[in-house]
Amino acid sequence: MKPQDYEVDIAPLSAADGGGFAAIVPELPGCRSDGETPHEALTNAYDAIACWIEAAEEMGRAVPQPRRAAA
Repeated sequence: MKPQDYEVDIAPLSAADGGGFAAIVPELPGCRSDGETPHEALTNAYDAIACWIEAAEEMGRAVPQPRRAAA
């Protein structure tokens, strides 16, 4: 599995939340990141996915398979 295999939802953050964009990975609970631009948020999300998978494997937890097929 590669981080790019997972769905990442990108949404703008309000000015009250600091602006920029949030990136949420629905298939991996608690896996999220952000960035100043949508591209930065996506790049940061891929790093967060890799870290999430590494931590789950170290703890002996199952890693959910991506729901969608990679393009």
